[in-house]
Amino acid sequence: MRIKICGLFRDEDIDFVNEAQPEFVGFVFAKSPRQVSTALAQYLRFRLSPDITPVGVFVNAPIQIIAELYQNGVISMAQLHGTEDESYVAQLKKQSISNIRQKQIPPIKVIKTIIQGEIKPKISLPQSADYILLDSGAGSGKTFDWSKFQTLKTKRPWFLAGGINITNIDKAKELNPFAVDVSSGVETDGIKDRKKILELVAAAR
Repeated sequence: MRIKICGLFRDEDIDFVNEAQPEFVGFVFAKSPRQVSTALAQYLRFRLSPDITPVGVFVNAPIQIIAELYQNGVISMAQLHGTEDESYVAQLKKQSISNIRQKQIPPIKVIKTIIQGEIKPKISLPQSADYILLDSGAGSGKTFDWSKFQTLKTKRPWFLAGGINITNIDKAKELNPFAVDVSSGVETDGIKDRKKILELVAAAR
């Protein structure tokens, strides 16, 4: 099972994930205690291991901003937590394509977040999204009833988020998600904790 450590905003955070080597990390561009500016994200991305995929987290952001972050190599994927619909996702993919210095850049990969209250059998999912992320609510850090995901019919790879930590990671693994997304579960007093990150990544694998 893959793991994503979200909400990095310090040099130490980058040091910790470079040591632990999760598959993904998240830079939060939406309003949040963990929010990063474009300049800070660019700096942190420069220090990040090339083996780790950086994901930008957004809420109804202007498409051009996400496209530019992608084209400039600051992020490799976009995680959308707002009301972004099929039209938005399709347009983002279209605008993210670019020929920079004669090099073709493919469309950005998109993760669309579905919060627990929206999970139902006939939910309309953006068809252009590459992944689905199931969450208890943006930034809540709380676990939800994971059995609800069983009513969601999708063949796309999905991430599980919301209150995941070392005490429930084994239960999360039993659901066989593509990846788990963790933020507060590897923090102490709101700050990323090296020991917790290392333990959780090891347990996820």
